Amino acid sequence: VTDTVGGRIPVVVGIGGNNTQEIIDSINHFDFTCTNAILSVAPYYNKPSQQGLYLHFKALATASPVPVILYNVPGRTGSNISADTTIKLAHECKSIVAIKEASGNMAQIMQIIKQKPKDFQLISGDDALAVPIIAMGGAGVISVMANAYPKELTEMVNHALKGDFTKANLLHY
Repeated sequence: VTDTVGGRIPVVVGIGGNNTQEIIDSINHFDFTCTNAILSVAPYYNKPSQQGLYLHFKALATASPVPVILYNVPGRTGSNISADTTIKLAHECKSIVAIKEASGNMAQIMQIIKQKPKDFQLISGDDALAVPIIAMGGAGVISVMANAYPKELTEMVNHALKGDFTKANLLHY
């Protein structure tokens, strides 16, 4: 990752929806200058099968000139990207580099962490689960709360990533 804001912060652009071809068209017309990755949510409303999710994200990964981060938030989309589908995508599509996991299903999260490729990252998509997910091997959090408390969230995550869960938990609670 070479292009960052001020050399410090990677830029991830949200490009998603429930129509695969429209998302590909958006990707094809987007200026990716200084963009490090795409964050793309599971298609909402139409509740695709796991095979449909696989084909959707494979098509986006093929079209994207930058790495793709899957976004699994079944409470908002009505569909869950299963651990098996995530792992299959991670192994077969090298440009899919991570998942923002907000299913709340800790067994699913553990399965992904256990079976993912070494360079694939599972990132918490739920602020309340960031520390437990990091403790299980997660790579961090894409946070909402960090917009209001950037210093505290950064400290919490850094302590957790260093294995100092005493300090991380103080900030967590």
